[in-house]
Amino acid sequence: MLDRRDFLTTAAALAATSRFALASDKPRIKIGQIGVGHAHANKIAAYRASADYEVVGVVEPDAALRKQAEASELYRGLKFLTQDELLATPGLQAVLVETRVRDALNAAEACVNAGKHIHLDKPAGASLPQFQRILDAAAKQKLIVQMGYMFRYNPAVVLLRQFLADGWLGDVYEIHTTMSKVVDTASRKQLGEFSGGIMFELGCHVMDLVIAILGEPEYVTPVIRHSSKLDDGLADNMLAVLYYPKAIATVKASAQEIDGGDRRHLVVVGTEGTFHIQPLDNPSARVTLSKPRGEYKKGYQDLQFPKYTRYVDDATDMARVIRGEKAFGFSYDHDRITQETLLKACDMPLE
Repeated sequence: MLDRRDFLTTAAALAATSRFALASDKPRIKIGQIGVGHAHANKIAAYRASADYEVVGVVEPDAALRKQAEASELYRGLKFLTQDELLATPGLQAVLVETRVRDALNAAEACVNAGKHIHLDKPAGASLPQFQRILDAAAKQKLIVQMGYMFRYNPAVVLLRQFLADGWLGDVYEIHTTMSKVVDTASRKQLGEFSGGIMFELGCHVMDLVIAILGEPEYVTPVIRHSSKLDDGLADNMLAVLYYPKAIATVKASAQEIDGGDRRHLVVVGTEGTFHIQPLDNPSARVTLSKPRGEYKKGYQDLQFPKYTRYVDDATDMARVIRGEKAFGFSYDHDRITQETLLKACDMPLE
């Protein structure tokens, strides 16, 4: 349930959020979690450590997964409930959907139909019509659907968004991005459940970034390869080319790259400058500008950022939106376009 990487991530989230876990005059938001089978289910640590939330319970119908979770420090002291019990909890406002991908949309739809905000981990299932139905139901009730893409609150990405909003990069005509790692044999079998392979599993994180910058592409060309010596048929070496009227974007994902995390990157190129983030997980950036912009000089410069801990800012942003302190920064249309483009990049059905 909790390998070394997840343990370190959990420990970092607890440490990073501990400074926020202070007395507050704001009522805590009641939140629960459905599922422990997703690779990023450890994010519950950030919510448990936050003064913004009260985690009221966890749902896991799979007996083996529940047994593992009950033995994990991550879930120690939490109530395990049925889905109906969780959704009927008085005052419950939000739910983390952290099931296996195949179960995510059904759980998400049940939550939205019960009037709850959701954090839905990625990717948003294999049924675009069901995902659209969830988004439509959420929109009617003014509920948040916060997708679990890892880099939305990354400080380098936040700064990039500001550069773009200020027009400092000019007209963007090129984006290229890579999201790869080595996937072990057991995990490859799990990923093989979906024909979209490693693009479906990993490429979605950076697809979210590309769509946020350039919007919906005119069309998408997927390149799908099985490059491993393993005879499992997994699409483990994938490329998608996104075509726009005046721009081209490429999204690359592999399940075989040694230390692939160090080469995960996002490069945005415009007529007035380039913003290159690498690595994405622990970000640094190289920026070049055609002329001085604010505190930034003309030409190349390397930018460093504080150590980034996933999920802390996701939790904080969701709390502020639920309390009405700000508008949510990611629209229902954005999430639909991202998911549709991802399915095209994976050559998966849209109906």
